[in-house]
Amino acid sequence: MKKVAIITDSNSGITQEEAQALGIHVVPMPFYIDDHLYFEGVSLSQEEFYGKLEEDCEIHTSQPSPADVLYLWDECLKEYESVLYIPMSSGLSSSYETANILAEDYEGKVYVVNNQRISVTLRQSVLDAIALAQAGNISAKIKEILEQVKFESSIYITVDTLKYLKKGGRITPAAAAIGTLLGLKPVLQINGEKLDAYAKVRGKKAAKDAMIDAMKKDFGEKYKGVDMSQIHLEASYSGNPEEAQGWKDKLEQEFPGMEIYMAPLSLSVSCHIGKGALAIACSKAIEFK
Repeated sequence: MKKVAIITDSNSGITQEEAQALGIHVVPMPFYIDDHLYFEGVSLSQEEFYGKLEEDCEIHTSQPSPADVLYLWDECLKEYESVLYIPMSSGLSSSYETANILAEDYEGKVYVVNNQRISVTLRQSVLDAIALAQAGNISAKIKEILEQVKFESSIYITVDTLKYLKKGGRITPAAAAIGTLLGLKPVLQINGEKLDAYAKVRGKKAAKDAMIDAMKKDFGEKYKGVDMSQIHLEASYSGNPEEAQGWKDKLEQEFPGMEIYMAPLSLSVSCHIGKGALAIACSKAIEFK
């Protein structure tokens, strides 16, 4: 019997096809759009999601149903000794708490990681888990390592519109109106538990510069003394791949010699910030035996 079955959710950005190639499983996140249920990457593509968003459909995120999660765990335990489940950050969803309660009935066969990550940084955690498992580590040890390094990552995001931050109650209608009038572009950050404001600047160019400066500051302070070869640098976007390519090109100029992985933002994030966002992220490489 194989040792560790690795499961994450689609907030990692790992598609069903990629999951199959990696030898892992991905739970698709559910979305209710005008009261119809869709599943990310299964019955809801990136293009369809942004089309619905621009049509002003009512979109609500949800967590995977316990029945679906339990079914997958049970299927995996037919072939594996244990399950390592890596859901999105507990600060952004109740998925972790629900899964942790469900795991109590599995008597040490299911380990739920409170990794505090999402999107490209969550993806990197999954890749780290795969490497740790291949190195012979058991689920309990992998969980311990991933939780020890959970805050060794950063994400900075700028949005193209204030509409969805206003809709979600993150800014007031008055602030949204003034911000739109003045061309303000907020820079947000995800550093573990939640989406927070980082800075406000005028224009997208200034927002890009602010994100680059923020990442360089992290390299000089948060990751001081760390060899840059030990940092995974990533870029992300929401529904604007052509602009995103230009963003990646700029990052390659600003961070010469660093390989940059780029992928669409998780739809759970995009739902709250809208189309046209750009992001930069990083995570420190883990040390393992």
